[in-house]
Order: sequence, then C-alpha cells, then structure tokens
Amino acid sequence: MPTIEPHRHRQVAESFGVDAERYDRTRPSYPEAMVDRIVGASPGTDVLDVGAGTGIAARQFAAAGCTVLGVEPDARMAAFARRGGLEVEVSTFEAWDPAGRRFDAVVAGQAWHWVDPRAGAAAAARVLRPGGRLAVFWNAFQAQPEAAEAFAVVYRRILPDSLAAAGFGSAAAALDGYLTMCATAADGIGAAGGFGEPEQWRFDWDVTYTRDQWLDQLPTFGGNTQLPPEQLARVLDGVGAAVDALGGSFAAHYTTVVVTAEVRSGTPTAG
Repeated sequence: MPTIEPHRHRQVAESFGVDAERYDRTRPSYPEAMVDRIVGASPGTDVLDVGAGTGIAARQFAAAGCTVLGVEPDARMAAFARRGGLEVEVSTFEAWDPAGRRFDAVVAGQAWHWVDPRAGAAAAARVLRPGGRLAVFWNAFQAQPEAAEAFAVVYRRILPDSLAAAGFGSAAAALDGYLTMCATAADGIGAAGGFGEPEQWRFDWDVTYTRDQWLDQLPTFGGNTQLPPEQLARVLDGVGAAVDALGGSFAAHYTTVVVTAEVRSGTPTAG
C-alpha cells in the first residue's frame, strides 16, 4: 500500500479558507486540560501556532496566558484570525522565516498532517528555546454507531469512492486514521533529531450535535470543501434526513490525541 502523505496535497490543505467564518463557528476547540498540560510542560509562555487557521487553538492558548504567533498558509484564514486580535504571518511552516525569534512551545491543532513531518520537526527544533516543547494534536470524531452507519450509507450512495463512504465517524475509522498521523508525527520528530523521546497524550470528551449544528459544520471537512455545490447539497440533504431519523440529534465522542516532545539542550538555534 502506498504511503499517504497529506502534506503533498496543498490544494486540500489550502481549501478550508473558502468559508473561514463557518470553519471558526463550527469546528470544535480543544480540551482545556490539554492546553494547560502543554503550557505547564513548557519553559515559558511564548507559543508558535503552526497552521493556525482561524485561531481556534491560538485563542485558547492566549486565554491560558500565552503570547501566541500564528503561521498559516491560507491568507483568508489568517485574515479572519487577525480580525479576532491574533498576530498571524502567511506562510507554510517549512518556508517560514522566524527572523531569529524563539519560542517556548510550537503547537499545531488539526494541521500537522499538512506539514512535512521531518522538515516541520526540524524547523520546530530550531525555533524552540532550551527545554521548549513541540506538541501537535488532533480531534478524532466518533459518532454514535447508529449515526456513523447512517452517514456512511449517505456517502456510499453519493460519493462511493470517498473515505467517508468506508465508515464516516465510526470509532475504528476515526482513531485508526489519527493514530496513523500520530505515528507519522513521532517518526518525523525522531528522524529530525534534536528532541527527546516523543510522548502521546490522550483526552476524551463528549458532545451532542443537533441537525442544524452538524449540517453547519459538515461543509468544513476536507472531503467536502472542494465538492461542487450540487453534490454538497445532496450530501447535506442525505445527512440531514439521517439525523432527523435519529430524532433530530446524535451523540458524538471526541478523542483528542497529542504527540509531544521536548527539545534537547544544544539544538542549533534559528537565525
């Protein structure tokens, strides 16, 4: 089986800004316990947010007392984040010039799979202060089993070749995919050098989505951002009917998975 390398698919990585306001409004944030643990394990409060998007994670770190700089390749997402008061520079992380700046933590929420895992880890090592921490994390979504199967039926009918058709929101599909991303991130950290042994953290939490809340979020997913409007409308109609059949809402479980490592002393500095 060929290796899947999402970071090579820039057209998908940079498609989320098509509706930045919806993305920010509907995408979930991250557990406060995760933010607190990352901040507590870092030597200070200067944070670089890679793939900052609209600023969902950045705002949480700022609320925890951090000074946050975002790096985001999509100018539309960066502009939205700036309107919310965040400082964001437009660039891919691999091409970004830190101009001698140093940070206590480099974080990436729902974005590190769009970064070359080895080059990204090496770039993080160069901008981290001694004892600084790289922490990359994802929210793995798992719908209740009845909803997951009903959604998969919709995708099998409308988009039979999509990943969602194989089991949208099922526990196995969600965790397997993100654990693969975690393993790739850990391998990249190891290959880049400059870090201690990567650790994996996990945080579990639950939410209930109404029909309207879920249909509002659905267009922001990577598999849907590039669909023709008529095809997206069919997906939304089908999923909406499925949620109606479940009583108008469904339960979902999120597992937030984190790969993190501390930079070793003596790592070459940036600038």
